[in-house]
Amino acid sequence: MARWFEGPLAAFDTETTGIDVERDRIVSAALVVQDTEGGRPRTTRWLVNPGVPVPPGATEVHGLTDEHLRHNGRWPAPVVDEIARLLAEQCAVGRPLVVMNAPFDLTLLDRELRRHRASTLARYLQNVPLCVLDPRVLDRHLDRYRKGRRTLTDLCAQYGVALEGAHDAAADATAALEVVRAVGRRFAARLEELSAAELHARQAVWHAAQARGLQEWFARNGSDEAVDPAWPLRPEQSAAAA
Repeated sequence: MARWFEGPLAAFDTETTGIDVERDRIVSAALVVQDTEGGRPRTTRWLVNPGVPVPPGATEVHGLTDEHLRHNGRWPAPVVDEIARLLAEQCAVGRPLVVMNAPFDLTLLDRELRRHRASTLARYLQNVPLCVLDPRVLDRHLDRYRKGRRTLTDLCAQYGVALEGAHDAAADATAALEVVRAVGRRFAARLEELSAAELHARQAVWHAAQARGLQEWFARNGSDEAVDPAWPLRPEQSAAAA
């Protein structure tokens, strides 16, 4: 029987107007599905006209300009509906969902659903268990004493994964998927007895511990920056404050 990192996986990624999950918007997204390790991936792409200006700094990252998105992007409402339905389909068939830094992409999608569909990601996933594999959380836990940054580019270099066209949603999703497979192979002795569902539950605990450690580091260095321990989806701000 194939181990979880050898079997079917899907990967999701977004490009956005910024890094604030409560206020920024999706400008492009991709879902990559691979049935077996080494198999040909199937990719679905979306380009979105966010209806708000794209800051120059964001354009410098992903290369998507206001003009290009106005002429080629679709309105957000049908796009976020399609994305949420496809993610729910992956979960319904038991295909783990790879999302690099999941609390960013999944929370941003949830906020876009609230904004444009008066809905939530949880409603699309109703009665469907969410199973996420986050390469950042996995790597930080399994190789916690390694120094250096842990961006997707860094993880690709660490695990020997090619990343062509960084900050393209499809390229980043594909690379994240391959990083997760590589993490599984490298740490097979520690991971192969776990199911993807068990690993999902453990990542929530690992991420919370990582967040506490980072929060303590900020405090020692005089920073008041807050680190959210929630994974893979941050609660709505009003709900979190209640």
